[in-house]
Amino acid sequence: MNLTTFIVKRVLAAVPLLLGISIILFGVLHLAPGGPLDVYADIPGVSHEALENIKRELGLDQPVPVQYVKWLGAAVRGQWGYSIRTGRAVAKDIRERMPATFLLGGTAFVLALAAALPLGVLSAVRQYSLLDYTFTFLSFIGFSMPIFWLALMLQSLFAVHWQLLPSAGMYTIGDGGFADRLRHLALPASILSVAYMASWGRFTRASMLDVFGLDYIRTARAKGLGERTVIYRHALRNALVPVITIVALDFAGMISGAVITETIFAWPGMGRLFIESMNGRDYPVLMALLMIGSFALVAINLITDIVYSIVDARIRYD
Repeated sequence: MNLTTFIVKRVLAAVPLLLGISIILFGVLHLAPGGPLDVYADIPGVSHEALENIKRELGLDQPVPVQYVKWLGAAVRGQWGYSIRTGRAVAKDIRERMPATFLLGGTAFVLALAAALPLGVLSAVRQYSLLDYTFTFLSFIGFSMPIFWLALMLQSLFAVHWQLLPSAGMYTIGDGGFADRLRHLALPASILSVAYMASWGRFTRASMLDVFGLDYIRTARAKGLGERTVIYRHALRNALVPVITIVALDFAGMISGAVITETIFAWPGMGRLFIESMNGRDYPVLMALLMIGSFALVAINLITDIVYSIVDARIRYD
């Protein structure tokens, strides 16, 4: 089986998987207590007949299986429906929020990866040194510290006390230049990258130490190869195979699920849209966001398998 056949089979296998996920998500959302009409019920003067008319217009009076079949038919055609809260097309709302989320998640991903890999390798090379102990200590703090607490503390320090960076938003009204956007991006991107940086760094260190104990590394050193050649050409390439898995899966979650960071910093991305839609029981928007996240995980898994064959010469799909 060549790589093309493997990709085709994985894509075909993803179809029933995504279908099953959509059925579960749709059922769970509609079984949850309350509903999107609760916001209308709290308005004084809204009669029961008016609520029934709204329910009928939204199609919420039909059985859940019928609603799902209609939603699926529209989703296959690329039509995610209309937001119950705003009345706007769901696809339009997501398109407007997606660039902000990709900017935040992509920046955090680059920051985390650029720091985690070199520090993890250096920590493994200098095992039990002061640098290794310091990195280990900071890593444990990094991925055990609540993100919301760290965000609030740094927001208070840099934005309120020192007034060096903006406290919220994506840009200043009336400005919006590159430098202004960079200042608004600095805090949320750095905070979002902290936990991933610590986790990937520790994982890289552990993977490098496992590889250092293998016979082919000892053989390479016995042949008189330089230490840099042994580390970067022989050890690092094989040590990256398990690291790729965790980095790829975290990347999908970072892009589709930066909910806490976007909420605290009022970042106009999909994570904040998810919170707004969840509070308003906006089923069409929630289903679209959840399915995008599910699709991202499936796609990232496929890309990860392909990257395996590039990084590790022992992996073949034939």
